[in-house]
Amino acid sequence: MKKRNLIFTLAIALVLTAHAQKQEDMRQAVEYLASQELGGRYPATIGDTLASEFIVGKLRALKLKPVVKGKKKTGYYHDFSYGKTKEQERTTHNIIAVLPGKDKCLKNEYIVVGSHYDHLGLGGQNSGSRRPDTLGVHPGADDNASGDAVVLELAKYFNKERAKRSIIFAFFGAEEQGLIGSKQFLEWMKQDDGKRINLPADKKGIVAMVNLDMVGRMRDGAMSVSGTGTSSQFKAMAEKAAEQTNVQISCTPDGYGPSDHASFVAQEIPVLFLTTGGHMEYHTPDDVPSTLNYDGMQQTLDFTKSLMTQMANMPTTPDYISVPSTNKMKHGKFKVTLGLMPDVMGASRIPGLRADIVVAGKSAHNAGIRSGDVIQEIDGKPVTNMDDYMQRLSELEPDTTIPVKVLRGEETLTFQVHLMPAKKK
Repeated sequence: MKKRNLIFTLAIALVLTAHAQKQEDMRQAVEYLASQELGGRYPATIGDTLASEFIVGKLRALKLKPVVKGKKKTGYYHDFSYGKTKEQERTTHNIIAVLPGKDKCLKNEYIVVGSHYDHLGLGGQNSGSRRPDTLGVHPGADDNASGDAVVLELAKYFNKERAKRSIIFAFFGAEEQGLIGSKQFLEWMKQDDGKRINLPADKKGIVAMVNLDMVGRMRDGAMSVSGTGTSSQFKAMAEKAAEQTNVQISCTPDGYGPSDHASFVAQEIPVLFLTTGGHMEYHTPDDVPSTLNYDGMQQTLDFTKSLMTQMANMPTTPDYISVPSTNKMKHGKFKVTLGLMPDVMGASRIPGLRADIVVAGKSAHNAGIRSGDVIQEIDGKPVTNMDDYMQRLSELEPDTTIPVKVLRGEETLTFQVHLMPAKKK
């Protein structure tokens, strides 16, 4: 009995040590990619080059297959240019590597697991920065060094635990400029240019895509999974992975959204998009490595391993289902805005809907509501979930003042909120 207990104790210790090493590797990847030295990883800058060399070094060390013929050092780079005019044109790249599947037939079906590695550089006007008047390095630790770090760990894992299907590990460039890298990759996959190797003959060989974007700020063990309706088996897979890894997931059927998976669903490829949601540091110089939840990133890694293991080994090809967008958050559908981002993942276990981000200078903030408050009533009517919240917004008129009841810690507070008109797009 003592010997059995000792073996069990040693096994647990080995698992914990392995987890600690993975977390440390992810932390180091984030700290480098989001360092001041890389200057915010804006496309076609020295930071972009350094980030690319770092990622390629990791892929080469795993001896994954390159995708461009005859280029020993740059075979992982899929180059592309973008820009509305000659003066604005920039040249950057996607970073792509392939792990062939082990099944004689299924290896001809490819799953893309991806993240974007670019960010906003120094910010400024028209950059996407939430502080456009402040020039400074936007490190992009959560957006999206977090996703890059997890995808690198997935590459290590599947390099040892080979799947039946082939896996494409993709790090997309110029995502912040309009999903340009992922769109360019799919355009490249439409026809053979004589340079492509180790990839399917065309995009029809890509049977699914998993995208990780902003996965570094898990709260309450919760994650959002979009695209669960784009294939008939995806929701069950996500739920099984959640059960195995003790992650609370909120599922959205459609595969639309402002990240690279949208490029794939537009080409009728089923997708899953994983994110741990927004926060006040999003697209600001304060999105730094010290703000990330590395235990949560380990949970995300474990969840994605389980999810992709199921997907890469399922006996039948994932079917594609066209799902209309369920995004009800467009301002054009409402006359008012509270100026906050609600918890779209339903991570709060307290009845109500948590305000994840309350924007300074907007209606809710001016009234006294703060990030983390749980909204329980709007204009005297209960709010228990996202649907309630959307319904309440649809009933309100601009330039009126209404009561909003929130729970802050153990204290119930009511604020008088003067409603601003929603901006029309």
